[in-house]
Amino acid sequence: QVQLVESGGGLVQAGGSLRLSCAASGRTFSSYPMGWFRQAPGKEREFVAAITGSGGRTYYADSVKGRFTISRDNAKNTVYLQMNSLKPEDTAVYFCAARVGSELAIAQYAYDYWGQGTQVTVSS
Repeated sequence: QVQLVESGGGLVQAGGSLRLSCAASGRTFSSYPMGWFRQAPGKEREFVAAITGSGGRTYYADSVKGRFTISRDNAKNTVYLQMNSLKPEDTAVYFCAARVGSELAIAQYAYDYWGQGTQVTVSS
């Protein structure tokens, strides 16, 4: 069982930056590929970024490529999402998720554990 707790959300002006953190419980954190997803009001939850257990490979949605960076610190059982050049359309609840497996995944159903989410609001 893995428990995930996100933090770092808040209100920021367009063009600003935020760094989200996701702290995980468990001794085998490094074995889990991790992902970030987001859900805007009235929209379905969508994939944002993913990272392998070792941190050696990452993958991004086209909408955030070049602006967001996913990383992880396995010694701290934490995955991060650095968000730069934020836009109002980035406003959403952001969720981290852990996947039992070895490969990256962008589909929500591929993830086994989810956090409760953290709100990110970008004002224009």
